Amino acid sequence: MNQSEHGGNIYRLADELKIPEREVIDFSASVNPLGVSKKVKAEIRRQLKYLHRYPDPDAKRLRKRLGQHHAIDPGTILCGNGSTELICLITKAFSPQRVLIPAPTYSEYERAVHSAMRQDERAQIKHVVLKAEDGYAISGEEYIHALQRGWSTNASHNNHYSSLPFEMAFLCNPNNPTGRLLKRQDVKKIADAAREQKCYLVVDEAFIDFSPDNSVIEEVADNPYLIVLRSMTPFYTLAGLRFGYGVFPVNLIERLQQCREPWTVNSLAQKAAAVSLKDKAYRKESMAVIRQEKVFLEKSFRKLGITFFPSDANFYLVKTAVAPEACRRLRSKGILVRDCSDFQGLDSSYMRIAVKSHRENTVLIKELTRIVAPGE
Repeated sequence: MNQSEHGGNIYRLADELKIPEREVIDFSASVNPLGVSKKVKAEIRRQLKYLHRYPDPDAKRLRKRLGQHHAIDPGTILCGNGSTELICLITKAFSPQRVLIPAPTYSEYERAVHSAMRQDERAQIKHVVLKAEDGYAISGEEYIHALQRGWSTNASHNNHYSSLPFEMAFLCNPNNPTGRLLKRQDVKKIADAAREQKCYLVVDEAFIDFSPDNSVIEEVADNPYLIVLRSMTPFYTLAGLRFGYGVFPVNLIERLQQCREPWTVNSLAQKAAAVSLKDKAYRKESMAVIRQEKVFLEKSFRKLGITFFPSDANFYLVKTAVAPEACRRLRSKGILVRDCSDFQGLDSSYMRIAVKSHRENTVLIKELTRIVAPGE
Protein backbone atom coordinates (compact mmCIF):
# COMPACT_ATOMS: atom_id res chain seq x y z
CA MET A 1 0.00 0.00 0.00
CA ASN A 2 1.22 3.47 -0.82
CA GLN A 3 1.40 5.10 2.58
CA SER A 4 1.21 8.58 1.11
CA GLU A 5 -2.47 7.90 0.45
CA HIS A 6 -3.07 8.09 4.20
CA GLY A 7 -0.80 11.00 4.99
CA GLY A 8 2.95 11.26 4.81
CA ASN A 9 5.38 8.99 6.54
CA ILE A 10 6.59 11.29 9.30
CA TYR A 11 8.85 8.55 10.67
CA ARG A 12 10.79 8.24 7.43
CA LEU A 13 11.16 12.01 7.09
CA ALA A 14 12.30 12.37 10.70
CA ASP A 15 14.98 9.76 10.00
CA GLU A 16 16.05 11.53 6.80
CA LEU A 17 16.34 14.94 8.48
CA LYS A 18 17.59 13.52 11.78
CA ILE A 19 14.94 15.38 13.74
CA PRO A 20 12.39 14.20 16.34
CA GLU A 21 9.09 13.03 14.86
CA ARG A 22 7.23 15.68 16.85
CA GLU A 23 8.99 18.41 14.82
CA VAL A 24 7.53 17.21 11.51
CA ILE A 25 4.47 19.21 10.43
CA ASP A 26 2.26 16.91 8.40
CA PHE A 27 -0.12 18.77 6.06
CA SER A 28 -0.57 15.59 4.03
CA ALA A 29 -2.71 13.99 6.75
CA SER A 30 -6.16 15.61 6.89
CA VAL A 31 -6.73 15.37 10.63
CA ASN A 32 -8.55 17.79 12.94
CA PRO A 33 -6.01 20.35 14.29
CA LEU A 34 -7.58 20.18 17.76
CA GLY A 35 -6.12 16.71 18.22
CA VAL A 36 -7.63 14.07 20.50
CA SER A 37 -10.29 15.46 22.82
CA LYS A 38 -9.67 15.67 26.57
CA LYS A 39 -12.59 13.34 27.23
CA VAL A 40 -11.12 10.67 24.96
CA LYS A 41 -7.70 10.96 26.61
CA ALA A 42 -9.29 10.59 30.03
CA GLU A 43 -11.23 7.51 28.89
CA ILE A 44 -8.08 5.91 27.47
CA ARG A 45 -6.29 6.40 30.78
CA ARG A 46 -9.21 4.75 32.60
CA GLN A 47 -9.12 1.76 30.28
CA LEU A 48 -5.38 1.01 30.51
CA LYS A 49 -5.87 -1.35 33.44
CA TYR A 50 -8.11 -3.58 31.27
CA LEU A 51 -5.60 -4.17 28.46
CA HIS A 52 -5.10 -7.76 29.59
CA ARG A 53 -8.54 -8.54 28.20
CA TYR A 54 -9.30 -9.40 24.59
CA PRO A 55 -11.44 -6.76 22.87
CA ASP A 56 -15.07 -7.52 22.12
CA PRO A 57 -14.88 -9.05 18.60
CA ASP A 58 -18.41 -7.85 17.85
CA ALA A 59 -17.98 -4.34 19.36
CA LYS A 60 -21.53 -4.81 20.65
CA ARG A 61 -21.68 -1.82 23.03
CA LEU A 62 -20.08 0.49 20.51
CA ARG A 63 -22.42 -0.61 17.73
CA LYS A 64 -25.35 0.07 20.05
CA ARG A 65 -23.98 3.57 20.68
CA LEU A 66 -23.46 4.14 16.95
CA GLY A 67 -27.00 2.96 16.29
CA GLN A 68 -28.35 5.48 18.79
CA HIS A 69 -26.16 8.25 17.36
CA HIS A 70 -27.43 7.71 13.81
CA ALA A 71 -30.92 6.40 14.70
CA ILE A 72 -30.27 3.16 12.81
CA ASP A 73 -30.31 -0.57 13.58
CA PRO A 74 -27.01 -1.59 15.31
CA GLY A 75 -27.32 -4.93 13.51
CA THR A 76 -26.51 -3.18 10.22
CA ILE A 77 -23.16 -1.84 11.51
CA LEU A 78 -19.74 -3.44 11.12
CA CYS A 79 -16.70 -1.91 12.81
CA GLY A 80 -13.23 -2.03 11.33
CA ASN A 81 -9.59 -1.10 11.72
CA GLY A 82 -10.24 2.16 9.91
CA SER A 83 -12.64 2.43 6.98
CA THR A 84 -9.89 1.21 4.64
CA GLU A 85 -10.14 -2.26 6.19
CA LEU A 86 -13.83 -2.26 5.30
CA ILE A 87 -13.11 -1.19 1.71
CA CYS A 88 -10.83 -4.22 1.39
CA LEU A 89 -13.38 -6.44 3.14
CA ILE A 90 -16.14 -5.41 0.74
CA THR A 91 -14.09 -6.10 -2.38
CA LYS A 92 -12.85 -9.39 -0.91
CA ALA A 93 -16.39 -10.54 -0.14
CA PHE A 94 -17.90 -9.56 -3.49
CA SER A 95 -14.94 -9.63 -5.94
CA PRO A 96 -16.64 -7.16 -8.31
CA GLN A 97 -15.39 -7.38 -11.89
CA ARG A 98 -17.10 -4.33 -13.41
CA VAL A 99 -16.64 -1.25 -11.24
CA LEU A 100 -17.38 2.47 -11.61
CA ILE A 101 -15.10 4.97 -9.85
CA PRO A 102 -14.68 8.76 -10.17
CA ALA A 103 -11.28 10.22 -11.05
CA PRO A 104 -9.55 11.73 -9.25
CA THR A 105 -10.57 10.07 -6.01
CA TYR A 106 -9.14 7.98 -3.18
CA SER A 107 -7.01 5.36 -4.95
CA GLU A 108 -7.62 2.67 -2.31
CA TYR A 109 -10.89 1.75 -4.03
CA GLU A 110 -9.15 0.70 -7.22
CA ARG A 111 -6.29 -1.00 -5.40
CA ALA A 112 -8.73 -3.01 -3.26
CA VAL A 113 -10.76 -4.06 -6.31
CA HIS A 114 -7.67 -5.36 -8.13
CA SER A 115 -6.35 -7.06 -4.97
CA ALA A 116 -9.59 -9.03 -4.63
CA MET A 117 -9.20 -10.57 -8.09
CA ARG A 118 -7.62 -13.96 -8.73
CA GLN A 119 -4.30 -13.94 -10.58
CA ASP A 120 -6.01 -14.96 -13.82
CA GLU A 121 -8.64 -12.20 -13.51
CA ARG A 122 -8.59 -8.47 -14.08
CA ALA A 123 -11.28 -6.07 -12.94
CA GLN A 124 -12.86 -3.81 -15.55
CA ILE A 125 -12.85 -0.31 -14.09
CA LYS A 126 -14.50 2.68 -15.71
CA HIS A 127 -13.79 6.20 -14.48
CA VAL A 128 -16.16 9.12 -14.33
CA VAL A 129 -13.56 11.77 -15.14
CA LEU A 130 -13.91 15.01 -13.18
CA LYS A 131 -12.87 18.22 -14.92
CA ALA A 132 -10.77 21.15 -13.73
CA GLU A 133 -13.12 23.60 -15.47
CA ASP A 134 -15.92 22.30 -13.26
CA GLY A 135 -13.79 22.65 -10.14
CA TYR A 136 -13.53 18.83 -10.01
CA ALA A 137 -17.12 18.67 -8.80
CA ILE A 138 -18.96 15.38 -9.29
CA SER A 139 -22.09 15.75 -11.42
CA GLY A 140 -24.86 13.54 -10.08
CA GLU A 141 -26.45 13.39 -13.53
CA GLU A 142 -23.21 12.32 -15.22
CA TYR A 143 -22.58 9.69 -12.59
CA ILE A 144 -26.08 8.28 -12.99
CA HIS A 145 -25.71 8.29 -16.78
CA ALA A 146 -22.46 6.30 -16.46
CA LEU A 147 -24.18 3.84 -14.13
CA GLN A 148 -27.05 3.31 -16.52
CA ARG A 149 -24.78 2.99 -19.55
CA GLY A 150 -22.88 0.14 -17.91
CA TRP A 151 -19.68 -1.48 -19.15
CA SER A 152 -19.69 -1.31 -22.94
CA THR A 153 -18.77 -4.39 -24.95
CA ASN A 154 -18.22 -4.57 -28.68
CA ALA A 155 -19.88 -7.47 -30.49
CA SER A 156 -17.30 -7.43 -33.27
CA HIS A 157 -19.11 -9.89 -35.53
CA ASN A 158 -21.88 -7.39 -36.28
CA ASN A 159 -20.30 -4.13 -35.07
CA HIS A 160 -23.11 -3.72 -32.56
CA TYR A 161 -22.40 -2.46 -29.07
CA SER A 162 -23.94 -3.90 -25.94
CA SER A 163 -23.30 -3.29 -22.27
CA LEU A 164 -23.12 -5.17 -19.00
CA PRO A 165 -24.24 -3.61 -15.70
CA PHE A 166 -21.67 -2.52 -13.15
CA GLU A 167 -21.46 -4.74 -10.10
CA MET A 168 -20.10 -2.06 -7.77
CA ALA A 169 -19.58 1.71 -7.75
CA PHE A 170 -17.66 3.94 -5.37
CA LEU A 171 -18.38 7.50 -4.35
CA CYS A 172 -16.27 9.50 -1.89
CA ASN A 173 -18.30 12.34 -0.36
CA PRO A 174 -16.78 14.85 0.22
CA ASN A 175 -14.34 13.64 -2.38
CA ASN A 176 -10.65 13.08 -1.65
CA PRO A 177 -8.45 14.84 -2.85
CA THR A 178 -10.80 17.54 -4.18
CA GLY A 179 -12.85 18.29 -1.06
CA ARG A 180 -15.98 18.68 -3.18
CA LEU A 181 -19.33 17.67 -1.70
CA LEU A 182 -22.42 16.20 -3.33
CA LYS A 183 -25.61 17.23 -1.60
CA ARG A 184 -27.61 14.53 0.15
CA GLN A 185 -30.40 14.56 -2.43
CA ASP A 186 -27.93 14.08 -5.29
CA VAL A 187 -26.31 11.11 -3.56
CA LYS A 188 -29.74 9.64 -2.86
CA LYS A 189 -30.60 9.89 -6.58
CA ILE A 190 -27.37 8.06 -7.44
CA ALA A 191 -28.20 5.40 -4.85
CA ASP A 192 -31.68 4.97 -6.33
CA ALA A 193 -30.15 4.57 -9.81
CA ALA A 194 -27.68 1.99 -8.45
CA ARG A 195 -30.56 0.01 -6.93
CA GLU A 196 -32.36 -0.01 -10.30
CA GLN A 197 -29.18 -1.39 -11.89
CA LYS A 198 -28.66 -3.89 -9.04
CA CYS A 199 -25.24 -2.36 -8.50
CA TYR A 200 -23.77 -1.97 -5.01
CA LEU A 201 -22.98 1.69 -4.34
CA VAL A 202 -20.29 2.25 -1.69
CA VAL A 203 -20.50 5.81 -0.37
CA ASP A 204 -17.36 6.69 1.58
CA GLU A 205 -18.28 9.42 4.06
CA ALA A 206 -14.86 9.67 5.72
CA PHE A 207 -15.06 13.49 5.70
CA ILE A 208 -18.84 13.93 6.06
CA ASP A 209 -18.51 15.07 9.70
CA PHE A 210 -17.59 18.48 8.27
CA SER A 211 -20.98 18.53 6.44
CA PRO A 212 -23.07 16.14 8.57
CA ASP A 213 -26.47 17.10 7.14
CA ASN A 214 -25.48 15.57 3.80
CA SER A 215 -24.96 12.02 5.05
CA VAL A 216 -27.06 9.25 3.48
CA ILE A 217 -26.43 6.80 6.31
CA GLU A 218 -30.16 6.59 7.14
CA GLU A 219 -30.98 5.60 3.54
CA VAL A 220 -29.29 2.20 3.86
CA ALA A 221 -32.33 0.68 5.59
CA ASP A 222 -34.45 1.26 2.48
CA ASN A 223 -31.88 0.43 -0.19
CA PRO A 224 -30.46 -3.13 -0.41
CA TYR A 225 -27.67 -1.93 -2.72
CA LEU A 226 -26.38 1.00 -0.62
CA ILE A 227 -23.33 0.77 1.66
CA VAL A 228 -22.07 3.75 3.69
CA LEU A 229 -18.61 3.90 5.25
CA ARG A 230 -17.45 6.26 7.99
CA SER A 231 -14.04 7.03 9.50
CA MET A 232 -13.21 8.56 12.86
CA THR A 233 -9.79 9.75 11.74
CA PRO A 234 -10.37 13.11 9.95
CA PHE A 235 -12.73 14.69 12.49
CA TYR A 236 -12.02 12.83 15.72
CA THR A 237 -8.25 12.32 15.14
CA LEU A 238 -8.21 8.62 16.05
CA ALA A 239 -5.64 7.85 13.33
CA GLY A 240 -3.29 6.05 15.72
CA LEU A 241 -6.06 3.86 17.13
CA ARG A 242 -7.55 3.06 13.68
CA PHE A 243 -11.32 3.02 13.77
CA GLY A 244 -14.00 3.14 11.11
CA TYR A 245 -17.38 1.57 10.58
CA GLY A 246 -19.79 0.72 7.82
CA VAL A 247 -23.57 0.54 7.55
CA PHE A 248 -24.73 -2.32 5.34
CA PRO A 249 -27.97 -3.85 4.13
CA VAL A 250 -28.71 -6.45 6.78
CA ASN A 251 -28.65 -9.35 4.30
CA LEU A 252 -24.96 -8.64 3.56
CA ILE A 253 -23.68 -8.74 7.14
CA GLU A 254 -23.21 -12.51 7.40
CA ARG A 255 -21.36 -12.66 4.09
CA LEU A 256 -18.97 -9.93 5.22
CA GLN A 257 -18.48 -11.50 8.66
CA GLN A 258 -17.32 -14.72 7.02
CA CYS A 259 -14.51 -12.86 5.22
CA ARG A 260 -13.16 -10.71 8.03
CA GLU A 261 -10.31 -11.30 10.43
CA PRO A 262 -11.04 -11.52 14.20
CA TRP A 263 -10.26 -8.74 16.70
CA THR A 264 -9.44 -6.03 14.19
CA VAL A 265 -10.75 -3.28 16.49
CA ASN A 266 -8.84 -2.99 19.74
CA SER A 267 -10.39 -2.14 23.11
CA LEU A 268 -9.03 1.41 23.32
CA ALA A 269 -10.35 2.23 19.86
CA GLN A 270 -13.82 0.99 20.83
CA LYS A 271 -13.91 3.05 24.02
CA ALA A 272 -12.43 6.16 22.37
CA ALA A 273 -14.96 6.03 19.55
CA ALA A 274 -17.90 5.74 21.94
CA VAL A 275 -16.75 8.75 23.99
CA SER A 276 -16.05 10.82 20.85
CA LEU A 277 -19.65 10.49 19.72
CA LYS A 278 -20.90 12.07 22.95
CA ASP A 279 -18.48 15.04 22.94
CA LYS A 280 -20.67 17.84 21.57
CA ALA A 281 -18.37 20.60 22.84
CA TYR A 282 -15.45 19.13 20.90
CA ARG A 283 -17.52 19.01 17.70
CA LYS A 284 -18.64 22.62 18.11
CA GLU A 285 -15.11 23.90 18.74
CA SER A 286 -13.73 21.85 15.85
CA MET A 287 -16.14 23.37 13.36
CA ALA A 288 -15.32 26.89 14.56
CA VAL A 289 -11.56 26.37 14.31
CA ILE A 290 -11.77 24.76 10.86
CA ARG A 291 -13.95 27.58 9.52
CA GLN A 292 -11.57 30.22 10.85
CA GLU A 293 -8.44 28.57 9.49
CA LYS A 294 -10.01 27.92 6.09
CA VAL A 295 -10.63 31.65 5.76
CA PHE A 296 -6.97 32.30 6.61
CA LEU A 297 -5.66 29.73 4.12
CA GLU A 298 -7.93 30.85 1.29
CA LYS A 299 -6.92 34.48 1.77
CA SER A 300 -3.26 33.46 1.80
CA PHE A 301 -3.58 31.28 -1.33
CA ARG A 302 -5.20 34.18 -3.20
CA LYS A 303 -2.43 36.56 -2.16
CA LEU A 304 0.22 34.10 -3.38
CA GLY A 305 -1.58 33.42 -6.65
CA ILE A 306 -2.04 29.75 -5.80
CA THR A 307 -5.16 28.24 -7.38
CA PHE A 308 -7.33 26.36 -4.90
CA PHE A 309 -10.61 24.52 -5.35
CA PRO A 310 -13.61 25.05 -3.05
CA SER A 311 -13.58 22.48 -0.26
CA ASP A 312 -16.27 21.14 2.06
CA ALA A 313 -13.67 19.17 4.05
CA ASN A 314 -10.58 19.96 6.14
CA PHE A 315 -8.14 20.11 3.23
CA TYR A 316 -7.60 21.86 -0.10
CA LEU A 317 -6.59 20.70 -3.54
CA VAL A 318 -4.27 23.43 -4.83
CA LYS A 319 -2.56 23.99 -8.17
CA THR A 320 0.67 25.84 -8.89
CA ALA A 321 3.40 25.45 -11.48
CA VAL A 322 6.00 25.27 -8.70
CA ALA A 323 4.29 22.39 -6.86
CA PRO A 324 7.16 19.89 -7.40
CA GLU A 325 9.69 22.40 -6.05
CA ALA A 326 7.34 23.33 -3.21
CA CYS A 327 6.95 19.68 -2.16
CA ARG A 328 10.72 19.20 -2.21
CA ARG A 329 11.66 22.39 -0.37
CA LEU A 330 8.91 22.05 2.22
CA ARG A 331 10.03 18.48 2.86
CA SER A 332 13.56 19.69 3.50
CA LYS A 333 12.10 21.96 6.18
CA GLY A 334 10.25 19.10 7.87
CA ILE A 335 6.88 20.03 6.33
CA LEU A 336 4.88 17.40 4.43
CA VAL A 337 2.18 18.19 1.87
CA ARG A 338 0.48 15.64 -0.38
CA ASP A 339 1.96 15.44 -3.87
CA CYS A 340 -1.12 14.62 -5.99
CA SER A 341 0.67 13.63 -9.21
CA ASP A 342 -0.24 9.96 -8.67
CA PHE A 343 -3.98 10.62 -8.59
CA GLN A 344 -5.63 9.72 -11.88
CA GLY A 345 -6.58 12.91 -13.70
CA LEU A 346 -4.08 15.12 -11.88
CA ASP A 347 -0.46 15.98 -12.59
CA SER A 348 2.62 17.28 -10.78
CA SER A 349 1.18 20.80 -10.45
CA TYR A 350 -1.32 19.66 -7.80
CA MET A 351 -0.92 19.35 -4.03
CA ARG A 352 -3.35 18.56 -1.23
CA ILE A 353 -2.93 20.66 1.90
CA ALA A 354 -4.69 19.92 5.19
CA VAL A 355 -6.14 22.61 7.45
CA LYS A 356 -4.09 22.63 10.63
CA SER A 357 -3.64 24.93 13.64
CA HIS A 358 -3.10 28.64 13.07
CA ARG A 359 0.53 28.37 14.14
CA GLU A 360 1.19 25.54 11.71
CA ASN A 361 -0.78 27.20 8.90
CA THR A 362 1.25 30.37 9.41
CA VAL A 363 4.51 28.40 9.14
CA LEU A 364 3.31 26.80 5.90
CA ILE A 365 2.29 30.10 4.30
CA LYS A 366 5.60 31.68 5.31
CA GLU A 367 7.53 28.88 3.61
CA LEU A 368 5.26 28.88 0.56
CA THR A 369 5.80 32.63 0.21
CA ARG A 370 9.56 32.07 0.01
CA ILE A 371 9.00 29.57 -2.80
CA VAL A 372 6.17 31.18 -4.78
CA ALA A 373 6.91 34.87 -4.19
CA PRO A 374 10.52 35.08 -2.97
CA GLY A 375 10.70 38.85 -3.42
CA GLU A 376 7.93 39.58 -0.94
